[in-house]
Amino acid sequence: MIELQEMKVRLTFFEEVLGTSSNNPEIHDEFIASKAKDAPSREEEVEALGVGEVVEKSMTVFPRMIIDGNSVPFVWDYQVKGFFKDTCGALRRASGSLSSKVTAFKKEIDGGIFVKERKIPFNNYGQVGECQRPLRGQTAQGERIALAHSETVQAGSYVDLTIQWLPSKKYDWREIITEWLDYGQLRGFGQWRNSGKGRFTWELIED
Repeated sequence: MIELQEMKVRLTFFEEVLGTSSNNPEIHDEFIASKAKDAPSREEEVEALGVGEVVEKSMTVFPRMIIDGNSVPFVWDYQVKGFFKDTCGALRRASGSLSSKVTAFKKEIDGGIFVKERKIPFNNYGQVGECQRPLRGQTAQGERIALAHSETVQAGSYVDLTIQWLPSKKYDWREIITEWLDYGQLRGFGQWRNSGKGRFTWELIED
């Protein structure tokens, strides 16, 4: 079997991170999970979400896992790969970037880049908070404004994860992944990242 190369990194968020998963299990089961090719089984993901009795069903939340008897928010491995795809797509338009040389980048990431941990828990996340913001959109009836509502984890929280990749004669994946991680200081992770939410710095923990 081909031996994977890997690097273990810590992402430390200097802006709060917003949850991305629907708190309504029926919506999530029938729409969101079914649209994500990289997602775990719908049953597994919906079970991890739960439903808060006093939280709006339209709210986006973090899935939870039990660690030492505590319910801890986490992100899925496929969400990290989604960040890589989004980042590579943006950096491909930057002249001189390593990402600009990656052809068919979504297929390359799907088939050659992996996250070892299935569930990646937040550390130092404090109390899970909430963020509300207006969303404006043009419809046939004119401009509409809706209220978006998300769970948040605080700035200063961090996640540890192991990024793995297949060795390649064509690409230096370590350097390319480093470029993607560096981009996290400019465009963040999670909901509303275009506003700067979820921006992070990173460090190498283990090589």
